[in-house]
Amino acid sequence: MKIIEVIADSAHLDTITGIAEQQEVEDVWFSQKNEDGRIATRMLVSHEKRQKVLDALQTILHNADHYHIMILSPDTVLPKPVEPEPEALTPEQQEEEKAREKERKKAALMSTREEILAQVEKDTQLNNNFVLLVILSAIVAAIGLLENNIAVIVGAMVIAPLLGPNIAFSLGAALGEKELVAKSLKTIFTGIGLATGFAIAIGLLWPGSFDSSELLARTDVAYSGTAIALASGAAASLSLISGTSSVLVGVMVAVALMPPAVTIGLMLSTAEFDRAMGAGLLLAVNIVCINLSAQLVFLLRGVRPRTWLEAHRAKQSRLLYIAVWVVMLLMLFIAIYLRHDVT
Repeated sequence: MKIIEVIADSAHLDTITGIAEQQEVEDVWFSQKNEDGRIATRMLVSHEKRQKVLDALQTILHNADHYHIMILSPDTVLPKPVEPEPEALTPEQQEEEKAREKERKKAALMSTREEILAQVEKDTQLNNNFVLLVILSAIVAAIGLLENNIAVIVGAMVIAPLLGPNIAFSLGAALGEKELVAKSLKTIFTGIGLATGFAIAIGLLWPGSFDSSELLARTDVAYSGTAIALASGAAASLSLISGTSSVLVGVMVAVALMPPAVTIGLMLSTAEFDRAMGAGLLLAVNIVCINLSAQLVFLLRGVRPRTWLEAHRAKQSRLLYIAVWVVMLLMLFIAIYLRHDVT
């Protein structure tokens, strides 16, 4: 259950009430009119009806002044809704009811478009916190790689905030949000650049050797790595859609972006350009696979803009991005083949 609160001019009250009745929300209640003529309306909405209610409210209020729509999450709702007794249905009606129930369950498992956007926009913020996390994770990853300490490397993977901007980029492409795409790209390139730069500095100051197995393992990529990255990107997208953010920790470890970025810097600091290129290839494969699988998940789960025109534009954008990612992945496959064939 969610509480959707609408603060709007009292002239919209009948329309808002009509939406509540049409969508058969669990409950609806109102505040008194404020001095500015606005009324707060609260609706108790089941999970599967959230998106339809939000879409209807935005459609009628998009030209209104001074309105707000908020989604609130109550911890507990009592008494629990009582399921109505099933009616006797014909076989055809039973099949239709099964199809509707399947759609309701699918909608109940998904967060709304607005909730997903609010979550990913946090991950695109290029602020002091992001920069500090990247620097700290780069330092931790570099030490873990150089000292061959897998536990320290895993810690750097969890700290690193690079997965979020990649998923945000894919969502921006799926919804045709150009501003979100641009912000995500800026954050991604800044994070990778910072990590590589600090790794170069650490490599120049490091007094020991650069032959640890964990470091050398990040200087090459196998075809199996693409399958892991594709699966991990899909898992990250599904966790975002369903609101199960706990899955993201496992995804961060499975498809690491920070260790190969740091490996590039460490190899450049010792003029090992071939190994730096191998690490760059691994990083590129992970990024491409994450974005490709995320795009496909958003497509298959029906994540799209609200209006038809926006959805039409986003469809063109999404198909273009998917085509680009597929082409890039094929090119990376060729690069992997040539690299292994030459060696």
